[in-house]
Amino acid sequence: IKQFLLLSKKRTALITQCLKDSETSKPNFMPRLYINRRLAMEHRDNPALDPSCKNAVFTQHLLGFEQHLRQCLVLRRWPLRYDQWWECKFIAEGIIDQGGGFRDSLADMSEELCPSSADTPVPLPFFVRTSNQGNGTGEARDMYVPNPSCKDFPKYEWIGQIMGAALRGKEFLVLALPGFVWKQLTGEEVSWSKDFPAVDSVLVKLLEVMEVMDKDTFEFKFGNELTYTTVLSDQRMVELIPNGSNTVVRYEDRKEFIRLVQQARLEESKEQIMAMQAGLLKVVPQAVLDLLTWQELEKKVCGDPEVTVDALKKLTRFEDFEPQDTRVQYFWEALNNFTNEDRSRFLRFVTGRSRLPARIYIYPDKMGSETTDALPESSTCSSTLFLPNYATAKVCEEKLRYAAYNCVAIDTDMSPWE
Repeated sequence: IKQFLLLSKKRTALITQCLKDSETSKPNFMPRLYINRRLAMEHRDNPALDPSCKNAVFTQHLLGFEQHLRQCLVLRRWPLRYDQWWECKFIAEGIIDQGGGFRDSLADMSEELCPSSADTPVPLPFFVRTSNQGNGTGEARDMYVPNPSCKDFPKYEWIGQIMGAALRGKEFLVLALPGFVWKQLTGEEVSWSKDFPAVDSVLVKLLEVMEVMDKDTFEFKFGNELTYTTVLSDQRMVELIPNGSNTVVRYEDRKEFIRLVQQARLEESKEQIMAMQAGLLKVVPQAVLDLLTWQELEKKVCGDPEVTVDALKKLTRFEDFEPQDTRVQYFWEALNNFTNEDRSRFLRFVTGRSRLPARIYIYPDKMGSETTDALPESSTCSSTLFLPNYATAKVCEEKLRYAAYNCVAIDTDMSPWE
């Protein structure tokens, strides 16, 4: 029935109505969470030192929520206008959280769950890099899949609830997951040939070649080395039949072997995805998932990964600048020279979000029109950038890029010891 629902011309209106009809009242108080990001950063640099991950922002947030509510964790079906789900106090950082700290905590959790850099370790056990990312082959080389070895299903359910809250609200939880995962969350059928190449393109190609090769080629390539086993995304070898590691695959049985491998790999994260979906459904009605394509669900949860200059121009307002002020010109020249990753980092520096849509307000810094080489400052709570007057567009580009990548702590709101 889903394929017919997706064809409905009233689909968008139905989604809006389903979300509105399922709203609950907003809570009487906002949970206040105390997060030590310096400890979280140390954990991110070397996760092996603490397998419990107790210092990760995700874990600190989860424990804070549990202690605050003293009951089972449930993010309610809050109204759209209730756009901050908790208040953050970052230890040893000066912040009065009016939304910026909250958004920063979501961005930190996103980075812990699915790190954007392939060179950094994964600090949490819930997702693992796809074989494509590990091998540097195929499409979607920056993707993750739920870890088949991780059986902490309540945590997956909590991740699903945050995804649901993002869908209902205006904030994002950026998870780099392939369509293979999003399709299962929306109830769409997954296909080995269409969807799994985004996870392990080498294996897909290998099985295609194996299926059509002749007997001599098969025996030359595999001999008695090929057994009824396969390696999952978590690098764990599993047997496809009882005593499979000691059973050699014969040429005549290769198609059955291929079927078993495909089945094992397609279902490797089934339990984890089901737990995520269960969490989603605590916050979002089933009817909404039935009405969404997997691409629409991904965009509503994660935002738009393309941070274009044209999109930023539509969302940016300059306040207290003269029409011909060179700071405006230099600013746009700098962003034009940025990569998409640079612009995403810049967006987070100013707004606490790493994806669009997000409004930006730009004011002259306290030096006014005086030329300076000081770094820009931002207030994520108000999505405001205080832009200095730089001598050239090149200096402006360098300072904005440095701030975007290196100025993580929030220190413009108050004394960090208050």
